[in-house]
Amino acid sequence: MNTTNTKFYGLMATGLALGFGATALQGCDDLAEQCGLVCPEKGIIQGNASISGVASIDAFFGAVVDFKASADAVTAGIRAELDAIAVGVGLEPGAAAADIKLAIEGKISAAVDGGLKIEYQPAQCTASVEIAAQAAAECDVDVEPGSVEASCEGSCAVDAEVAAMCEAEGTLKCEGTAPNLECSGTCTGECNLEVAAECTGTCRGTCNGTCSVQDASGNCAGACEGTCEGSCELSAGGSCSGSCEGSCEYTPAMGGCEGSAQAKCDVSAMADVKCEGKCEGTVKPPEVKAECEATVEAKAEANVECTPPSVQIAWQWSAQLEGDAQGQAEFKAWINTFKGQFSALLGATAKAEYLIKGIGKLSAAANVAVKGGIEEVKASGDLKASIGAGCALAVLGDVGTVLGDATSSLQGSVSASLEISGAVGGGG
Repeated sequence: MNTTNTKFYGLMATGLALGFGATALQGCDDLAEQCGLVCPEKGIIQGNASISGVASIDAFFGAVVDFKASADAVTAGIRAELDAIAVGVGLEPGAAAADIKLAIEGKISAAVDGGLKIEYQPAQCTASVEIAAQAAAECDVDVEPGSVEASCEGSCAVDAEVAAMCEAEGTLKCEGTAPNLECSGTCTGECNLEVAAECTGTCRGTCNGTCSVQDASGNCAGACEGTCEGSCELSAGGSCSGSCEGSCEYTPAMGGCEGSAQAKCDVSAMADVKCEGKCEGTVKPPEVKAECEATVEAKAEANVECTPPSVQIAWQWSAQLEGDAQGQAEFKAWINTFKGQFSALLGATAKAEYLIKGIGKLSAAANVAVKGGIEEVKASGDLKASIGAGCALAVLGDVGTVLGDATSSLQGSVSASLEISGAVGGGG
């Protein structure tokens, strides 16, 4: 698609169709060159969002370009992790996900009896309220920059003043090191058990009951049906009856969060509350005109950040590697590398899934965003804006192409990621 080649007379005809007369053209000898009444050479397919010169329309095109850029980055990130995993199991970079899966399964079956036991929390995705507020000011010229803020429908870190309000309402949560390592809420990470207790994660030590996986020394390194003596790895979070040396999320006693613990609360029902960090939930854009609503929301979603989860893997040695110190060491080295790669893959996949949903909403809003802006142009009586509206109409069809390509690449990446997850028993 080349918008440059749109003839000036075609653009003028578009302007006339939008309700402008040709008399406004008088006074310009070479309109295309001297008045700038031409479409840009590059369109949204080439990554250019400055198509029309109309703020709300170009802001929408900017959201489309942002989503495409985010989709490309996520797809490349997933491919990079797949290539690294492929090399680790003896394949070449670029190997198909199905082939990587088979190679992983072969490596595991040769070293492990009963498969891997893998635990992790879902990747946590957060959106930026600041980006939503900035997008509102860029799209809606009637919004005064700095005078409006987006809000968070979910949980976020807050300052001391808001934390006091949350505490009064009973919604304050603290996240960080528990006071005296005694976690009264949810502990994520290592929980050192002072006495034998139930472990809802991976028991490392002695299991007074049935242990799903044992290490080379005969200690439990898996799920314990009974009580555990030693430490309990709570990668998915849980109750800790000992010392929580990981991160604890708890409801504080009066006086707020202690030490370096971060104050967080659900601010969905709290008006005019500013989040200190990212929103763990949905960012609600500020009030803007109808054609800007989807654009502002999309800008925030395109810049979402997803934190890779901590991954714990346990297993039982196969008869082939029982007593083979070298073979065990090589497998452990591979697992240690794979854990980091798999964690990054989970984080990137969560973002890909988030973007796929956002693309669907953005695509559905295309006509409202662009044609709503054109209606404003018609009412303004501005010839140059009319020509710009014609340029916008010329590339409106490319929105589906750009977003469709982004969706296809993301869906392919998610499918590949699920292949790897299925190979190690992590779902898929």
